[in-house]
Amino acid sequence: MMIVEAILLTVITASTPLVIAAMGELVAERAGVLNLGVEGMMIMGAVAAFMATQATGSPYLGVMAGVVVGAAFSLLFGVLTLSFVANQVATGLALTILGLGLSGMIGEGFVGSPGIKMQPIAIPILADIPLIGPVLFRQDLFFYASIALVIGVNWFLFRSRTGLKLRAIGDNHGSAHTLGLPVIRMRYLAVLFGGACAGLAGAQLSLVYTPQWVENMAAGRGWIALALVVFAAWRPWRVLAGGYLFGAVTIGQLHAQALGFGLPSQLLSALPYAATIVVLVIISHNRRTTLINTPASLGKPFVPDR
Repeated sequence: MMIVEAILLTVITASTPLVIAAMGELVAERAGVLNLGVEGMMIMGAVAAFMATQATGSPYLGVMAGVVVGAAFSLLFGVLTLSFVANQVATGLALTILGLGLSGMIGEGFVGSPGIKMQPIAIPILADIPLIGPVLFRQDLFFYASIALVIGVNWFLFRSRTGLKLRAIGDNHGSAHTLGLPVIRMRYLAVLFGGACAGLAGAQLSLVYTPQWVENMAAGRGWIALALVVFAAWRPWRVLAGGYLFGAVTIGQLHAQALGFGLPSQLLSALPYAATIVVLVIISHNRRTTLINTPASLGKPFVPDR
C-alpha cells in the first residue's frame, strides 16, 4: 500500500505542471492564438519563483512572482503578435529561446542553493482516508489549483457568455469583429491567462517537483503541454486525463531505470517525448474529430478595420 501511494504521489507531482500549463494554452488557443513560448514562460516562472522564495522565505510569494513573470512574458508575446501582428510561430519560438537563456543567466548564482519546498495542505477528515486521503487530500497548492483550473475553464468555455464569445473569436475572428466583439482585447486576456498558468507551472517545478534551481529544468515540459492541448482536442477534462497519462509515462521511465531494465538510460528518458510523438500520430488518423474541435482562426493574425 505504501509503495502504491508513493507511486501515485510522484505521478501527481509530475503531471500537475503539465495540466496547469496546458490549461492556460488551451484558453489561448480557443481564442485563436498559438503561443509556442510556453517552455520559455515556464522556465522564467521557475527561476522567478525560486529567487523570490529565497529572498522572502515564503513559497507563496514565490508562486506570485512566478505567475507575474509568466504573465509579463506573455504580455510581450501579445504586444508583438496582436499589436504589431508579428508571426505567432516565430515569436513564440524566439521567446522560448529568450526565456531559456535569460533564466540561465539570472539564475546562475542560485545553482546548488538549497530550496524551500512548499508544504502540503491537508484537508481535515478527508486526509485521513486510507490511500485516497494522502494522495488526493494532502497535496500542495499547485495540485488543488490544477483541479480548480480544469473545473473553472470548463465552466467558463462552455457555460458562460464570455466563454462563448471567446470561442466565437477563435472560430472566426472576422465575423466576431463584425458582431462587435472586442477581438484584440479578449485575445490579450487569453494570452495573459496562458502566460500566468505557464508561470504557475514553472513555480511548481522549482518549489515542489525539485525544490531547487537547475538550468533548463523545464526539460521540454512546455512542448509536452502544447502537444497535450492537441491530444485533448481542446477539451479541459481531456487535458486532465492526458496530463496524468504523460506524467505516468515520465515516472514509469524513472522506475524502469531504478529496476535496471536492459535498455540505455537515455532511451528510457526519451520515453515521455516518444509518447508525445506517438499520440500526435494517432490523432492525425482521426482528422475529422480534430478538425471539428480546432479553432478555425488558430494562429491567424487579426487586423481590425481602421
